[in-house]
Amino acid sequence: MPPLSGFDSLRSAVIGRPLPTSAHHEERYSNAEALAILSSDALSSVAYATQEIVLVLGMAGAAALSQTLPITALIVALMLIVATSYRQTIQAYPQGGGSYRVSQENLGTMAGLAAGASLSIDYVLTVAVSVAAGIAALTSYFPALEAERVPLCLLAVLLVMLANLRGVSSSARLLSVPTYLFMGLVVVLLVAGAIKSGLGQLPITPLAEQQRLLEQAHGSGLGSVGPLLLMRAFSSGCAALTGIEAISDSVTAFRPVEWRNARRVLAVMVVMLAVMFSGISALAHQSGVVYIEQGPTLLYQLGERIFGNGLLLALLQLATLLILLLAANTAYADFPRLAAFLAQDGFLPRQLASLGDRLVFSNGIFALSGFAALLLIVFQGSVSRLIPLYAVGVFISFTLSQSGMVVHWWKERGRHWRRKALINGVGASITAVVGAVLLFSKFTQGAWLVVLAIPSLVTLYLRIRTHYDAVARRLRMASDKRLKLPEPPPAGAGSPTVVLVGQLHRGTFEAIRFARTIASDLVAVHVDLEGDRTERFLEQWQRQVPEVKLVVLESPFRSLVSPVVDYVKQFEQQHRKDRNHFCVIVLPVFVTRRRWENLLHNQSTILLRNALRAQGTRVVTTVGFYL
Repeated sequence: MPPLSGFDSLRSAVIGRPLPTSAHHEERYSNAEALAILSSDALSSVAYATQEIVLVLGMAGAAALSQTLPITALIVALMLIVATSYRQTIQAYPQGGGSYRVSQENLGTMAGLAAGASLSIDYVLTVAVSVAAGIAALTSYFPALEAERVPLCLLAVLLVMLANLRGVSSSARLLSVPTYLFMGLVVVLLVAGAIKSGLGQLPITPLAEQQRLLEQAHGSGLGSVGPLLLMRAFSSGCAALTGIEAISDSVTAFRPVEWRNARRVLAVMVVMLAVMFSGISALAHQSGVVYIEQGPTLLYQLGERIFGNGLLLALLQLATLLILLLAANTAYADFPRLAAFLAQDGFLPRQLASLGDRLVFSNGIFALSGFAALLLIVFQGSVSRLIPLYAVGVFISFTLSQSGMVVHWWKERGRHWRRKALINGVGASITAVVGAVLLFSKFTQGAWLVVLAIPSLVTLYLRIRTHYDAVARRLRMASDKRLKLPEPPPAGAGSPTVVLVGQLHRGTFEAIRFARTIASDLVAVHVDLEGDRTERFLEQWQRQVPEVKLVVLESPFRSLVSPVVDYVKQFEQQHRKDRNHFCVIVLPVFVTRRRWENLLHNQSTILLRNALRAQGTRVVTTVGFYL
């Protein structure tokens, strides 16, 4: 690997040195690492799912808190149904892709885009809610930090972003310890709470005291326990299901046999989630804990009653803080991958499909961090304000995915297809009903924003695809005909010339034609960024432009700039003896019709031109092709 510049050295110190493409298959999760990374969102939700149920029920007074356990039982049953459905999806789609791929292939493009938009929104909310809940755990233990809630949230997003930019293996090692620490401490809390309850030593808040606290928080005019309140409490608790799909999205990140390991991790995750969620709800009901917005978290109050104000309580809060911050990592694992799928299909900017230095989709990580930070600023880092937006999108994607699986089994009609279709059909029906309940109960609290955002995103996807289709039509030319080039300049005239070519289309052909008219020695340079396409490109080149010499540069670190700059430096040294001519570097460039369309292209020409001029190349010219 070449020596690093000052900026590259700083980047290497923060996120690590670039990894070669050949290491991609080594960057896989073990089952233990996958449980820590891909399950952190679902497992960490136990820190706030029961809390949000209690918060909503408390609006109807202390008597309404008795509904906590029935609502929890209903959510756990739903959890098991959804998990069973996704076990089938994992086996049927071992290449991953989750709701987007399943819906697109079986229900059509629009259904796939709706699923992709729903999941994209949910992943952004996952980061915002998890970070906000983590900082709430911190401020519960250190109330003096409450005034710095938003800056602390933004700092947390930055730290999680940097951890993910380091790559799969690095982030896995970093994230495993907090996840397992949190699970262990919650299990200890549940066991200790059960023992104290059995011995009659668990402190219990009397009903009258619960009512007083609730009236103090909500006023004396508390509501009644009606269907709408129960639906709101149920929909808030459904936040516990938001991480279940993560494993089906990331099957390819497991070690072989990928789908089998993914199913095992999903089973362990759901069992742990059900036990922890049920246990915390049971303890909350047994002890009569009341949660008030912006007050100490429900988990903190349970820990204080069971552990006392000692080391175990501090460890519980630390573990809760860490796993809630790192629960965002589920979204960081899946959102960039989903964005890459959409980009590969032409529905998002192509840059989102490119692997970064550490074999992660860096551009997707940056985009997710930016959107989540914006939400945290707008909603002031409040979990209760963000929760109404949460889970609506994921249940839409659940329904579309499971409906797509029913169609998949019907088309395939393999062994036991009817039983498999029935399982997914039941899952689709139930998640559709739950999604409707969530939308109805949360609509006026902010869910209307999600309803508006999903079609807006689908429209954006279609607009981007329309642009790429128009560009492809403009650039397309016959691939089986030899291209006619102008005659080169007379002997002794012209300049040594290098022309960069990515693909052989009308834009690059115009650059080759121009270079041919000025070149005494013409070399076309192609950088091999995707080895699976290079052989086909070479065949096309020999068929259509055999008279122009082609040099293919290897790029094990997926860099376009470094190989070209190094080659140009050698090329200029070879021709330095000819002092009557300057070496000319020709770069093809697209000229878009609208300025915003520049965002859909990677602008590599600008980076190359700046790098070449920085090393002393004197003549760098661009040949524009108007789109």
